[in-house]
Amino acid sequence: MKRCDQTAAWAALQGHYQAHGRGFDLREAFARDAGRYTAMGIEAPEVYADLSKNLLDTATLHFLLDLARECGLETQRDALLRGEPVNGTEGRAVLHTALRAPQGTAPFSDDVHGVLDHMLAYADGVRADWAFTDIVNIGIGGSDLGPQMVVRALESYTHSGQRLHFVSNVDGHDLAPLLQRLDPNKTLFIVASKTFTTQETMANAQAARDWFLSAGGHAISRHFVATTTNIEAAAAFGISTTFGFWDWVGGRYSLWSAIGLPIAIAIGSANFRELLAGAHAMDRHFAEAPLERNLPALLGLLDLWYRNFHGFGSRSVAPYHQGLARLPAYLQQLEMESNGKRVDVHGAALPFGTSPVVWGEPGTNGQHAYFQMLHQGTDVIPVEFIAVKTPSHPWAGQHHKLLANCLAQSQALMLGKTAAEAATEKAPTASASIAPEVLAQHRSFPGNRPSTTFVLEALTPRSLGALVAMYEHRVFTSGALWGINSFDQWGVELGKALCNQLLPRLASGDTAGLDASTAGLLRRLTA
Repeated sequence: MKRCDQTAAWAALQGHYQAHGRGFDLREAFARDAGRYTAMGIEAPEVYADLSKNLLDTATLHFLLDLARECGLETQRDALLRGEPVNGTEGRAVLHTALRAPQGTAPFSDDVHGVLDHMLAYADGVRADWAFTDIVNIGIGGSDLGPQMVVRALESYTHSGQRLHFVSNVDGHDLAPLLQRLDPNKTLFIVASKTFTTQETMANAQAARDWFLSAGGHAISRHFVATTTNIEAAAAFGISTTFGFWDWVGGRYSLWSAIGLPIAIAIGSANFRELLAGAHAMDRHFAEAPLERNLPALLGLLDLWYRNFHGFGSRSVAPYHQGLARLPAYLQQLEMESNGKRVDVHGAALPFGTSPVVWGEPGTNGQHAYFQMLHQGTDVIPVEFIAVKTPSHPWAGQHHKLLANCLAQSQALMLGKTAAEAATEKAPTASASIAPEVLAQHRSFPGNRPSTTFVLEALTPRSLGALVAMYEHRVFTSGALWGINSFDQWGVELGKALCNQLLPRLASGDTAGLDASTAGLLRRLTA
């Protein structure tokens, strides 16, 4: 497969950008084409995407699709879905799609569904056991972010008899205040670690175990379970109930596996299967839809267009649904750990940027925080709005206000406001001494700032599954075009190794051989 910058299509795209792309104006595009919204709306399973407020047109899409085909995107996608070892640096397949496929339709199907059925039966048993009032998931990274995001999003599908908690930070200030509120004999702890050696997770698990025993807890084997492949280590800890998964399940893609146990306990087995079904529907869309109407593929192409041609180094995610409050944090790991790479699959340094910085907060909170920069700052930052048509609460008036804000923000980013327009308006809070023409400059907006709006009919297990799978395949698409391995994460290893070297020094105070800054800080922290 060819890397994007080594293709004829890339050179053609560069010429197109210089001639037309960099001067593209959304307002002019809508004025020229009354059918732009309809033409650039993409229907995918459970998700509608309005791409019309992006800096692209039919010609740009033509060049981008040529690039996708010359890079062999469809061939790479098919290899991923067949279970070929696309994670070359670790010699592994990447088969999170197999975790949500119907039985008999994907690799390792019998193993996958055997674990799934076992895990869901246990989850339903816990849901029915009113002796457990609190469930605590102890994990980090993908073992925390995915389950936490989903449980928060699908809170309306949980029952009030049990509370779900998530602990990830090795900082004891995360675990300690939670334990103070718990009854050990009414609490179930889930220790989520593939190897059962993850430093932060095991430190928290040991602290929870010590607290459980000192607080009068009985039967560790009943109150602690593990999602892990290291059954021996779990048994040594005192855990007899374990649910495993496979080395082809990457952490940031693991919520569909046994790592989803807290999700299953929260929403029940039937709803967990709906979550999987929504993701599988998006998998089939990605596998079968032509590139011209393939939502994840188009989003990945748009990411390349913005990152490598327009030079946008950041993207903001603004879900207009409080249930999706943890989605931006989840997407940070999904995208930045996957595509935050500086060399291609052959180890050659890349001459272009890869993953943008992904960040965000729910609307309308973000409007009163960072939207000032989105509208009037010096950097252009594409924004993704997520709107949900039907709420799970009864207050229609509030939901209309929420949706009106969502639509208004994308409209304002596109339209902006000229200084001439601002000069005709009254500004009650403005200083009386400021010159009108100066005030008009302060109150003008450049506009022509791109955004995408996703619309869900309702936030359900099925629609959430489809939305998350859409983002997964989008990340794969951009990584495939950039020629990188989106499925390893060597960048997290160096800090871990140095931490293990520094840990005994915090007890001994030894600074020999350290750089001056680290030595000085260690002395300050241990003196």
